[in-house]
Formats: sequence, structure tokens, C-alpha cells
Amino acid sequence: MAVCFTRMKVVVISGSPRANSVTQIPMKYVHEYILSQNVEVEFINLAEYDIECYRGYGIQYNEDTTKAAKLITDADVWIVGTPIYNSFFSGALKNLFEYINYKATAGKVAGMAILAAGNIGFTDVQTLLTQLLSYFQVIANPKAVYMTTQDVVDGVVAEPTKERLRQMVDDTLTLTRKVRGS
Repeated sequence: MAVCFTRMKVVVISGSPRANSVTQIPMKYVHEYILSQNVEVEFINLAEYDIECYRGYGIQYNEDTTKAAKLITDADVWIVGTPIYNSFFSGALKNLFEYINYKATAGKVAGMAILAAGNIGFTDVQTLLTQLLSYFQVIANPKAVYMTTQDVVDGVVAEPTKERLRQMVDDTLTLTRKVRGS
């Protein structure tokens, strides 16, 4: 069942910098699904954005970098997708969050989708990502979607995985509504 909320800003993040990333396929699906919800949504695909390496506060960064930081900061809801690289979420995703002012993010809500080559490390990466979100005082939906590369065949997300992604989005939007009291 689709949940519809207006006046809510959502940002979908595909956390892999690889041009041929499998992660971006389910995250593009999530973006399209949220578009059908009549909610304001933006998509940050790290494979397509030129995010600079963080060099410190007060430094001038390129347009993609400042745009991504603003989209994340302005959003009420973050839907974060990350691959598992070396038992961790992507370094590119960690770098992106260096630009976010933790003083401007309290009370936001995030959903997570985690992709790996096999059935390993999901809870470890979810814990690490939840800890990062906690630093920003972002409330994490505890029901992350775990996917393997077998859930995406020939550039298409398998139907059971699509359902789990839709449910995670719906649950995250519902949690946001409860947190906001609307």
C-alpha cells in the first residue's frame, strides 16, 4: 500500500562512486517509486555526481558537492543505499557526509538499503551506517533492506526485492510523519 505525504522533502542517495554500480539500480527504482508518492524527491547518484574529497571547513567546493550537501541538509528524509566494500559502507558515502552540518539535521529520518555480493556483513554495515546517522541525530528506520547482486539481474530489480524496498520507503515515510507529529 502506498503512503502519500506532501510537504515532505526526500533525498535518495546511491552511495557507490562506480559508473557500473549495481547499487544505483535499486536506488533509481526507489527514486521512481517515491516520485509516484507525490512527495518532493531528489536523487544523488555518487556515480554521476562529482563530489570532491573533503578538505576542511570554509573551503570553496564545486557545484555538485555544494548541491549534494544542500539537498541532504534540506531533506526531511534520507533514503541511503550503499554497497558493502571491505566490510564497510563506501568511502565515497562517508566523504559525502563530511559536508553535512550535524547541527542542521536533528530529527530527520533515514531508511537504508545495503547491497553486497553475498550474504555477509549486512548487520555490521547497517550498524556502522546507523552510528553515522546517530552522529547527525537522524532517526534510522531499523528495517534496512539487505540485497545481494543476485537481486538485480540484467539491470532489473527482482520483484520480491522491489516489494521490500517499497515497504522500507513506506515505513520510513510513516516514521517521519510520526516524528513530525503530522
